[in-house]
Amino acid sequence: MSTLTAAWHWLTDPAHWSGDDGIRHRLLQHLVLTVVCLAVSCALALPVALVLGHLGRGGALAVNVSNAGRAVPTFAVLVLLLLTPVGRWGEGPTVVALVLFAVPPLLTNAYVGMREVDRGVVRAARGMGMTGAQMLLRVELPLALPLVMTGVRIAAVQLVATATIAALAGGGGLGRIITAGFNLASTPQVVGGAILVAAFALVVEGVFEAAERLAPVWARGGR
Repeated sequence: MSTLTAAWHWLTDPAHWSGDDGIRHRLLQHLVLTVVCLAVSCALALPVALVLGHLGRGGALAVNVSNAGRAVPTFAVLVLLLLTPVGRWGEGPTVVALVLFAVPPLLTNAYVGMREVDRGVVRAARGMGMTGAQMLLRVELPLALPLVMTGVRIAAVQLVATATIAALAGGGGLGRIITAGFNLASTPQVVGGAILVAAFALVVEGVFEAAERLAPVWARGGR
């Protein structure tokens, strides 16, 4: 029996879908962790990127600093956090590490989207007497939205793939299936867990693609 066939049999076994260690429960944990980290990342990165993009100052420095953080492995950040007081916060170290990982694409895409808005449109809005906040919310943000959402999609897919490290800190999610497979020396379980993570990432990618196609024309950059 090949490894993929054995993994398929493991995945389709109803016994592996029920209980606290079952696929259904771990998948829900993975989803919650991804959504929470994405929400926190958006709340931190998007306001900063939109304001800096609107002002046209300080954005390049912020983007370069955030991108420099990509050179630091998320696992290394998680290990360091576990050695600090944050390590006593349950899922705290994992959330912090994943949020730091998700911020760069959000910040970069939102800032670039704001700066690529046609300056002629911005000047026209200013000439109509719009305030800075009105130009940001009514003119620049709608035009920058396609790139902003691209950043959100990239961050979401990356979070799904990287959230498996939660298992290394004693957290939940699909990573627990993989680590349990290693502990049991069960190759089908390890491969099955990897397939689940890959499939989940593809589903998230598909959801964002579908949302983009169903969105109004203005939200798709006129496409």
